Formats: sequence, structure tokens, C-alpha cells
Amino acid sequence: MNVGVIGAGTMGRGIAQTVAQYNEKVVLVDISTDILESAKKEIRNSVRMQAFYNKALKGIKPDEVIERIIFTTDYALLAECDFIIENVPEKLEIKIGVYEQLEKVSNPSAYYAVNTSCIPVTEIAALTNRPDKVIGMHFMNPVPMIEAVEIMKGFHTSKETIEAALKLLKAINKHGIIVNDYPGFVSNRISHLMMNEAAFIVQEGEASIENVDDIFKKCYGHKMGPLETADLIGLDTVVDSLDVLFGQYKDTKFRCCPLLRRMVAAGHCGRKSGQGFYGYNG
Repeated sequence: MNVGVIGAGTMGRGIAQTVAQYNEKVVLVDISTDILESAKKEIRNSVRMQAFYNKALKGIKPDEVIERIIFTTDYALLAECDFIIENVPEKLEIKIGVYEQLEKVSNPSAYYAVNTSCIPVTEIAALTNRPDKVIGMHFMNPVPMIEAVEIMKGFHTSKETIEAALKLLKAINKHGIIVNDYPGFVSNRISHLMMNEAAFIVQEGEASIENVDDIFKKCYGHKMGPLETADLIGLDTVVDSLDVLFGQYKDTKFRCCPLLRRMVAAGHCGRKSGQGFYGYNG
């Protein structure tokens, strides 16, 4: 199966790497050649690291994975792809532009997977001429290490499309968990409330950053605390997702914490920027 991946940011890189590691060919598209070069270097390093954590991938060489990936700014190369996974930022206006280009070049039989965390799949499907072939596939970060993917059925998503998505996931050693199409789905409706409330607790001085995370790690057994998780996802992405959730539900529980907005305005977006709730420069 030929797989297209649109967006070479954190999630797109992880998806491209994961797919290529399991012998599938990938076309990775981004608007920036600099981002694509950075993605190539990061994927190479990540494959090396994967060998330490996953015995099944121990024999895989970074160069072999890179050779299965075409890094390009040309959407036309997606024409041969059977499955196209879109990973652009959680802003509808950006996604509209992407699907306008995609519809011009993609094979009419190709499936679209929206790696959305909050925008409803049905809303994205309405931008295409194949709503029955559009499905949500919410990969989690870091993609190569997380074994499951949240699958969202749009209003028009066909049984055939669901089966094709599950087949692709099985081929890359992932398990699909199917849910219905509501803004934020299951994972983000719950996780973003936790991260947002944790930010409010820090803003109000109720507890330190470290203590908030320690309670979740040491009392609940979570691998990461909510503020560490927010840094990993990217605070800008968290803010965008909360804005989508608030816009969709009009429920004040999704009102974004002012501290998060202030940190993003200051360029403190988490791991990707080297500074968030924690520092990552060392």
C-alpha cells in the first residue's frame, strides 16, 4: 500500500516513520523544504532509538526506512497513494486549503484519514467529493511507541473505509479503537480538560508544576503528568484544540486557561520550542 502523509511536523514525522518501518512506501508532503529536511534527520535518529525499545524493529536500518519515504513539497506525488493521512494544524481554514489541493491530484479511489484531535470528521468530509471515503485516525504522540489509534466514523464513512483503515493499522502493528464523530472524540474531550485544569491550578498558585504532575504519576500511576503531556503535544496545539472544543460545544468548561495563551504568545510551546512548563534545552 502506498501511503501519503500531509504535514511533516511532529505527528507527520512519527506517522511516516512508523509506516515506513513496516515496509510500506510513504510520500511525505510539506510546504517547507526546511521542515522536510528536519523531518528526515529526526526520523533517522528516531529509528535508531526505536531499536532500543522494540526488539521486533532491532534489525531495521535507518537508511532503509528513509529510502521508503519521498520527502516533497509537490502534492502531485500523492496521485499514486491509496491512503492519505492529513496532519496539518487544528485550524479549519488551513485544512480547507489542503483539501482543495488534495482533491485536484488524488486518485478518486484513495481514502482520506484526518488526523484530527477535535474538529469533527464529518465537517472535514464535507470539503471533499468522497465523504464516504473519509475517516478520522487520531494518532498519539510519540506515534512509533503508542500501540493504539482512535478511529472516528464520520456521518458518511462507509464500512469499506473503516475496514481499509483497520487493515492499514494492522499492517503497521497498531490497534484501532472505533468511536463516533463528536468534537474532541473521547481522548481529547477528557485529556484537554485535565491539561487545562492543571494549568489553572498552576496559574492560581494552588500547587507547583512538579507537584501537579507527581500526583498523577505517583498517585494514579500515569506515565506522564498533564503538564508534561501538554508540553509533549505542544501548548499551541493544546490552545487551538481547546478553542475548537469551546467553539463546538459553547461550554465554559473548555475555556482556555489564560496562562496557556500567555505562554504560547511568549513562544513557550513545550518540547518543540525548548521551553514550556519545563525546559528542554539541555
